Amino acid sequence: MQNLKLIVLMNQQILVSQIEEVGSELGEPDCKLIDPYLIDEDNQLNKFLNGYSDENIFMIHSDKILTITNPSENIVKKYKVSD
Repeated sequence: MQNLKLIVLMNQQILVSQIEEVGSELGEPDCKLIDPYLIDEDNQLNKFLNGYSDENIFMIHSDKILTITNPSENIVKKYKVSD
């Protein structure tokens, strides 16, 4: 699991995901989220956009990200079980 990060979005949602920066043209998404999970208030992981999309790779603009950090060991363990 490369580049597993905790991502806080500008809308206050918290994700755990593998993330890659990709080259893009101005205005296009520049971050690739691979197997992202939304972390709820109880620290439970829910597949990102579950029920809305069957995809596991999502593109996002970096300007929608507030911060990126390393996830806690507890979140990493939950992610490994969910994946």
